Amino acid sequence: MTILVTGGAGYIGSHTVRLLRSSGRDVVVLDSLERGHRESLFDTPLVVGSIADESLVERVCRDFEVTDIVHFAAYKSAGESMETPGMYWLNNVQGTVHLVEGALAAGVNRLVFSSSAAVYGSPASLPVRESAPLAPENVYAETKAVMERVISWYGVTRGLRWASLRYFNAAGAAADGAIGEDWSITTNLVPLVMKAALGASGPLKVFGTDYPTPDGTGVRDYIHVEDLATAHVAALDHLATGGADITVNLGTGRGASVLEVLRETERVSGRPVPHEFVSRRPGDPAEVYADASLAAQLLGWKATHTLADIIESAYAWHSAHPTGFR
Repeated sequence: MTILVTGGAGYIGSHTVRLLRSSGRDVVVLDSLERGHRESLFDTPLVVGSIADESLVERVCRDFEVTDIVHFAAYKSAGESMETPGMYWLNNVQGTVHLVEGALAAGVNRLVFSSSAAVYGSPASLPVRESAPLAPENVYAETKAVMERVISWYGVTRGLRWASLRYFNAAGAAADGAIGEDWSITTNLVPLVMKAALGASGPLKVFGTDYPTPDGTGVRDYIHVEDLATAHVAALDHLATGGADITVNLGTGRGASVLEVLRETERVSGRPVPHEFVSRRPGDPAEVYADASLAAQLLGWKATHTLADIIESAYAWHSAHPTGFR
């Protein structure tokens, strides 16, 4: 009984792999290593390859006696997706089709999908509930929404059991500092703040100071990567014990502004974070945070880490690994 983790050498995937193994579960990772890091897996079995290779997926599932899949493998930059949309359709959507076909051919019919709150776009009301309309505002977000539908239709037509986890803003690093996020390939706020704080970049650009928020900067729901890993394990257990197919939000239920993130980083680091204020970016909502009560109800899951935990772990990781895993 082995769990196949696609994209397991990536940021959230590697933290989930680590938690699965620490709980005594057998794991095999399928990753192209195009944007992942072998070093983040330590001695976890790794097959280097693509989810689009159906025969490889089937062979890995049979050889390792896979019973469940956690599917992280996807490109995830909103900006890049608008510049090279074909790459996102092929890798994210078509790749998922091939992955599921290969898995089902090997008799594997349980899958936990790493989705995103980006599927909601700019929500009309807060906190964001799973019943909110899907309104993706870039190709990346649209691919996540389509991947959800592809997976659910495989449930209808082929008996695939699934859980789609829509998480908000992943951040932070492992508590022991062993693994974290590679800031060379991310556009997420927290690693960009760390870059500025540690002098590895120019001043952080703060986009917009006139939002209708307490300090005028954008507010987002930041969730610790180890909380996300816990949720994926809970979803696996939910499906393994006969739970229904589910779509749930993963967030803290509380937003933090850009300036709050900066202030917390300055407290933790003991140094100022160079930053400059610039105009809003088109399409950026003022405030987004989750209603995660359904995850609590169905999975018994709740985020336990605070913003301070996120910043402390991220600062420790980036301070010790200024060039990531290299």
